[in-house]
Amino acid sequence: MELYLRVRLAVSEGMSRRQAAKHFNISRDSVAKMVAYSTPPGYQRRSPIRRPKLDAFVSTIEHWLDEDLKVPRKQRHTAKRVFDRLRDECGFTGGYTIIKDYIRERDQRRQEVFVPLAHPPGHAQADFGEAMVIIGGLEQKARFFVLDLPHSDGCYVRAYPAAVAEAWVDGHIHAFAFFGAVPQSIVYDNDRCLVAKILPDGTRKRAALFSGFLSHYLIRDRYGRPGKGNDKGNVEGLVGYARRNFMVPIPQFPTWDAFNAFLEEQCRKRQSDKLRGESETIGERLQRDLDAMRALPASPFDACDQVSTKVTAQSLARYKTNDYSVPVAYGHQVSTKVTAQSLARYKTNDYSVPVAYGHQDVWVRGYVNEVVIGCRGEIIARHPRSWEREDVIFDPVHYLPLIEQKINSLDQAAPLQGWDLPDEFATLRRLMEGRMAKHGRREYVQVLRLLESFDFADLHAAVKQAIQLGAIGFDAVKHLVLCRVERRPPRLDLSIYPYLPRATVEKTSAKAYMRLLSSDAGEAA
Repeated sequence: MELYLRVRLAVSEGMSRRQAAKHFNISRDSVAKMVAYSTPPGYQRRSPIRRPKLDAFVSTIEHWLDEDLKVPRKQRHTAKRVFDRLRDECGFTGGYTIIKDYIRERDQRRQEVFVPLAHPPGHAQADFGEAMVIIGGLEQKARFFVLDLPHSDGCYVRAYPAAVAEAWVDGHIHAFAFFGAVPQSIVYDNDRCLVAKILPDGTRKRAALFSGFLSHYLIRDRYGRPGKGNDKGNVEGLVGYARRNFMVPIPQFPTWDAFNAFLEEQCRKRQSDKLRGESETIGERLQRDLDAMRALPASPFDACDQVSTKVTAQSLARYKTNDYSVPVAYGHQVSTKVTAQSLARYKTNDYSVPVAYGHQDVWVRGYVNEVVIGCRGEIIARHPRSWEREDVIFDPVHYLPLIEQKINSLDQAAPLQGWDLPDEFATLRRLMEGRMAKHGRREYVQVLRLLESFDFADLHAAVKQAIQLGAIGFDAVKHLVLCRVERRPPRLDLSIYPYLPRATVEKTSAKAYMRLLSSDAGEAA
């Protein structure tokens, strides 16, 4: 630039171009260019690049790379593979560098360019992410739901053991409660939990649970193109933000509820942040979003997956691979197509139901945290949901009516294995069996069956009181638990209680002691 300035000044002050070329030791062509341009114009190509060794093979390369779009990404041509095929199959004599440069320039020309989007208030985007967490001392992969309001960058994050349809809906319900309003529309990807099928005209056939959810909250659903995360880029970025900022280091919490309470608090704290390029905080801009959103309906949507099944001959209702127990009295009323263990299968796991509902048609509702089983209009069983595979979840109380009838199965009944009862129950059973033998075992099961009607705490207190009073029997325990519930004093007539031997305590007699010794001496003789 300095030379440009001196040459142009000299020529403008009367120096000829020949003299300028000689004075500055440059060619006259350079002097002419400096006079014509105030700054260096740079290199200007006048004719297209000639690639004599490559041009004949360009159509072949383009064909191979276009065909790559139909195969998996990891089995597509690299520049090295294109070079090897051209050399071995087509007689290419050029070098690898010109192939590599051509493919790089081709990829640059074909990179997608995006249109900046404006985000009016009242609309949202939703997605799921993954992160490792430690819940209850067990390291596992968490799937966390994220709802983003692009206008204000307000967000809600909630974690689940799995990204199932129930978790999608449950995440929305908690997000709406967090914001206190419902977005006008939400952008999704094409997750199978939401979209059952993409029709030829591009419309989506929604999954049944998701369709009911949208109808309940009157939300317009919109979808990104398959495999195009940039169509909902705000929430995609928020998934990464939540993972980096809320889940590093690896979170450790005793329960999922404690973890989600932490995530909710982080979302609330983030509302005080002011993002780059914004003059207002997230919370200040969030108010415009909330003003444009709809009010919450009178009641929340029931976020459950519901199916119907039949109870097995073992009083188990099957719901998606899991069996749940039911009462025995209804066993063998319908066909025995399902198992005979009173289990209902739900998603690979078996949950017990009361044996009385064996072989009956039951319905199962799968929530995020529990599985609910019912028959007709009645709920007959509730279980914590298991996220394992091929797991069996028992409620011991479901099997007690059957065990009472088949009392010899008491010690080997699988539903009772691992049932951690207080020591007083073992003491009660030992005393009952010691005084009444087999009938004592049956009465002990009858005592446990009181859990069908009373809380465990009340029954436990009644068992302890019965042992203290020496009233060892089902009738006494039932009377005591009823008195506890009804808040009245017990009135046990111990003098006529059937299984209480009357104990008479006399003073020690030396004569009786000598008679005992003489009797022992006689037997020894």
